[in-house]
Amino acid sequence: MTSMMRSAIAAATIAMFASPALAQDQTPSLAEQASAAAAQLAPVQDQQASAPPAVVIEYSDAYRLRAKIHKIASFTTLPLFAAEGVVGQKLYNARINLEDTNTLKSTHLALAAGIGGLFGVNTVTGVWNLIESRHDPNHRTIKWVHGLLMLGADAGFLATAASGPDHERFFSNDTEGPSTHRAMAFTSIGAATAGYLIMLFGSH
Repeated sequence: MTSMMRSAIAAATIAMFASPALAQDQTPSLAEQASAAAAQLAPVQDQQASAPPAVVIEYSDAYRLRAKIHKIASFTTLPLFAAEGVVGQKLYNARINLEDTNTLKSTHLALAAGIGGLFGVNTVTGVWNLIESRHDPNHRTIKWVHGLLMLGADAGFLATAASGPDHERFFSNDTEGPSTHRAMAFTSIGAATAGYLIMLFGSH
């Protein structure tokens, strides 16, 4: 009986000392698993931390209405450019040949007034929407290039109107008035057309 008790006590003692050792052997394994899991999560967390937050731009209903008006006015202006160029050339030739110019002159002025009115509408709606969309990163460069070209065309059309014929000597052979007037007009039309095309094709 004493021998059996001694054996039991010895076995319990061995188990008591062996348990911490086993626990110590298992502890590095758990630590390694935790470290591996953390290493897998780290790249995902780094990507989430480094990714810039998505910018959400909310536009007003007034912005959409102005954009629609701006687009319609732009497409309406293009055929007026072509018509004004043709009528202007016919008016110049008629004045040189001492022909009746009343109808051509009225048509030329009416087309010029139409272009001026549409450009006024486009300037107001375009600048207003450009200011409202200034925080939108989408197509920002295209919008600003378009806006600068159109403002340059605005200035060019004002200069064209100021250089128009205000007396008969404007059409005499010894003055450069018609050439200057025509050059300003076509330069302004070219700048405006480039601005239209950039916005039409570059924003898609």
